[in-house]
Amino acid sequence: MAKGVILLNLGSPDSTDPKDVRTYLDEFLSDPRVLDINPIVRTIILKLFILPTRPKQSAEAYSKVWTGEGSPLIVTSYQQQELVKEKVDLPIYLAMRYGNPSTASIVSEMKKDGIDDLLIIPLYPHYAMSSYESAVVELMEQLDKHGMAKIKTTLVQPFYKDDDYIEALWESIRPHYEGTGAHLMMSYHGIPERQVKKSDPSHAHCLTTNKCCDTPHPAHATCYRHQCFATSYALMAKAGIHHDDVTISFQSRLLKDPWLKPYTDFEIERLAKEGVKKLRVICPAFITDCLETLEEIAMEGKEEFLEHGGEDFELIPCLNTHPAWINWLAKRIETWQNA
Repeated sequence: MAKGVILLNLGSPDSTDPKDVRTYLDEFLSDPRVLDINPIVRTIILKLFILPTRPKQSAEAYSKVWTGEGSPLIVTSYQQQELVKEKVDLPIYLAMRYGNPSTASIVSEMKKDGIDDLLIIPLYPHYAMSSYESAVVELMEQLDKHGMAKIKTTLVQPFYKDDDYIEALWESIRPHYEGTGAHLMMSYHGIPERQVKKSDPSHAHCLTTNKCCDTPHPAHATCYRHQCFATSYALMAKAGIHHDDVTISFQSRLLKDPWLKPYTDFEIERLAKEGVKKLRVICPAFITDCLETLEEIAMEGKEEFLEHGGEDFELIPCLNTHPAWINWLAKRIETWQNA
């Protein structure tokens, strides 16, 4: 059998031109797993309220983080792909859920290469219908459309508390945090509360009590909130960081529905007002630095912290191309390859 590996990530506009940003946002927000509301209402909101104004605003934000080579997320993802290729003797493909390289184009490439045994690695540590699930569903639909529905597939499950992943995460954080005396914020990408409830197969556990994430339940296999907390607790245990020295929060809200709390921007302001002078922020939901980390946290978050009395703020980079992360990917692939 012809084995191959595909890495799946979110995606980015092709450029900072508002037209390209509009195309990207249209595809992204048309996804029923992202804006999971009545399709007619979704279309009205998207076409009449979001797309007429948001692309220009987002284009300005993207322009602040854009590199000479292009989107930070895309550039770094390609670097990850090349570094993994150096360690394993297999075809390594990279596809984005939205934008380019599109999942459809990469599936077409795999078909030409004769791949019939595929390892799927969504680059999301945590399960969420708007990220992990959406990327996997899109891949499966494209495999079907390209006549590859019957190939053998192996899917890497969310690795939010995998020991080697936690070790890699700590190794990437340690040089920026250890010995600084700073408070540590773990800011995860937010999702609407309704999506947490939808992902609960029992429809009777998630968000029903304040302690739902700490009470063992089958729903945790698909509960984004539980998995974020599990990553935080595992990392604190690994690094020997006391809970009082950590704040866990959620960023990036859209529309007016309730999202997971506490909100990162509110917490940054609160910490500064309460006298925290040094703050280090990590974003464990992201494997690769992107708009949400480089602009929303490193720029806007820093400005907010300093404005309210903080003095020393730093965004700790995502795993990106850290050797420990590349080794994690290579080890997963080699284990599958040799099974």
